[in-house]
Amino acid sequence: MNICSFILLPKIFIHMASDYRCFYCLARSAESLLEKTSMPAEKKKSFTLDLIDLYLEWQEKELTPDFSPDMYRILRGYSGIDDPYKEEKHISNLQALELVPKLEEIIRQSADPFVTAIRLAIAGNVIDFAVHQSFDLEATIGKALTDPFAADHTEELKSAVKKASSILYLGDNAGEIVFDKLFIRTMNHKNVTFAVRGMPIINDATLEDAHFTGMHEVARVISNEYDAPSTLPEKSGREFREHFRKADLIISKGQGNLEGLYKSDDKRIFFILLVKCNVIADLLRVEKNSLVTFNSSYLK
Repeated sequence: MNICSFILLPKIFIHMASDYRCFYCLARSAESLLEKTSMPAEKKKSFTLDLIDLYLEWQEKELTPDFSPDMYRILRGYSGIDDPYKEEKHISNLQALELVPKLEEIIRQSADPFVTAIRLAIAGNVIDFAVHQSFDLEATIGKALTDPFAADHTEELKSAVKKASSILYLGDNAGEIVFDKLFIRTMNHKNVTFAVRGMPIINDATLEDAHFTGMHEVARVISNEYDAPSTLPEKSGREFREHFRKADLIISKGQGNLEGLYKSDDKRIFFILLVKCNVIADLLRVEKNSLVTFNSSYLK
């Protein structure tokens, strides 16, 4: 998920909390959450004031993916709702599953099934309720199949898949993971582990979503045992940390995982995502809505 944290440009650290756009992104996300509750106006006002205090507190540190869990904990305290996007996640999974026969045929008929499956996986990354409440999935699929990559390490990734004895795939959103499943099936690797979030956070995929979409058919499924909309190995559970440490190749899906891992000088990591945030687009020096597939060395 996109929380507009901060990213590393070549030889330069840029603290994205200083970018005014991040505040408005967070405010829109909080407003969407409030609209999903039936809290009275006074409670909503109190939640908003608490959120402003939280933002100011984080701004003095670093606006990391840890901000979102704190925001959700405050919301749960006011509303008693553990999973505000539960219905949307279920609908996203169903809609994506309905597209599977069509997507499988597209992959089968393509000149390079591996690259086509990556493109479709990136198209699925548009299913992101932290960024927008509505999106055109069909149009995004068409665009993803034809647009050039703004950063293209697909051949390097293909080679890395062939060489790897074990692969750790870091999932992002519900619905989107159906597209990831197709990519993993196309990779045709015998030792893939797929990781999801430890508990509901925005519309990120959990174990429930992974099992519902049949991810266990193509990969071992685990939870990272943490509730940030990202991957923070140092705060994740022991099992996840062990898989992260031992994996020969790590495929990181979406902006949220990028936000947690961009500082890692780990050449095993390949990032696959649709650039949905203007701040990220500016810092990566690509256009918003660009398709990118790149090794972590690209950020150095």
